[in-house]
Amino acid sequence: MKVLVVGGGGREHAIAWRLSQSEKIQQVFVAPGNAGTALERDLTNVHITNVAALRDWALANKIGLTVVGPEQPLSEGIVDDFRAHGLRIFGPTQAAARLESSKAYSKAFMKRHGIPTANYEVFTDSQAAKAYVRSQGAPIVIKADGLAAGKGVVVAQTLDQALDAVDEMLGHHAHAPGAAQIVVEEFLTGEEASFMVVVDGHNVVPLATSQDHKRLLDGDLGPNTGGMGAYSPAPVVTPEVHAKAMREIILPTIKGLQKEGIQYTGFLYAGLMISSQGEVKTLEFNCRLGDPETQPLLMRLKSDFFELMLAATDNGLGTLNLDWDRRAALGVVLAVRGYPHAPVKGDVINGLPATGDAGELICKVFHAGTALQGEQVLTDGGRVLCVTALGHSLKEAKKAAYEQVDLIHFHGQQARRDIGHKAL
Repeated sequence: MKVLVVGGGGREHAIAWRLSQSEKIQQVFVAPGNAGTALERDLTNVHITNVAALRDWALANKIGLTVVGPEQPLSEGIVDDFRAHGLRIFGPTQAAARLESSKAYSKAFMKRHGIPTANYEVFTDSQAAKAYVRSQGAPIVIKADGLAAGKGVVVAQTLDQALDAVDEMLGHHAHAPGAAQIVVEEFLTGEEASFMVVVDGHNVVPLATSQDHKRLLDGDLGPNTGGMGAYSPAPVVTPEVHAKAMREIILPTIKGLQKEGIQYTGFLYAGLMISSQGEVKTLEFNCRLGDPETQPLLMRLKSDFFELMLAATDNGLGTLNLDWDRRAALGVVLAVRGYPHAPVKGDVINGLPATGDAGELICKVFHAGTALQGEQVLTDGGRVLCVTALGHSLKEAKKAAYEQVDLIHFHGQQARRDIGHKAL
């Protein structure tokens, strides 16, 4: 069977790489892909991003399965479009993807169905939002309503930071009420974790636990990013927390959507805040796998990923059990200078390992914002690479990942040196 992976980031490189290892797959295409997927022996890039054009290409090339990586095409209705033309595709419909594409909708949905989350209010008027912020005080969380590539959240530690965030998100729409909206949310304390599952419309299969690092700088300081590193498993997700997340968040969400006439298929990601008392609340929903959590997760997955995707598009997850490598995996993101606010692109990347696996794979460099120019790999986005390694302990995985990180060089590169510190 021919398989298409939609997207061009590190998550999609990992998905395509893992799919290509199935003996049941004839060829894996990635649209649009990146330099890393272009250099992989078993992957082929397709330089198409338009949904209708991609659907026509998939029909013409007899694609048997499409897996959607990023949130943007999901919010544009790629799943609805492909299914309407008889194509098998894994991901949520446009209506289901509103859980991610609109934070205001997501919060209202959680409130309707009793899913634990932070208290909040929604605003389109900046003055009303500022008045509410002043009444609540800091710390407080300001979220842009729509998709923002993981960067539309400001965790304001001071009142001034919160008011500036309101201005930045709503100020330029001051004369057009309703043109934009924000969610102003209670600040929750505890430890964050990523809880991801696969859903076939009825059945739910949880993936291994993971945790990412959103802040740019060591010690969880600096601005929020799309994620600067991740590891799996996450010790903070104890068996008790896992059971609570399934019972109080994941299953009620799937059932709540069904009550509202939406059958959810796809990956579902719940960002959790776990308090010191073991209380679990939902920070956000994503309707796809996390990036960079996917990279360590798929390094650990021993089951055939293609069979998982086929079962998930066939209501066949009910009897499926996933096999995971007992080792830990840890990924370190390398970002360009200026990221996240003003990323500078076009620098040559040196020190990349040769593609192709020699013996047992311990470390893998997944590409995200990269492009090929002749034989040179250039930076072409904010987050450029995710260097991911396996180890018999998290400490061992971290050591292996950073040894590879230290071999890679490009001008102004940024990388945290403390990925995994919470677990260690």
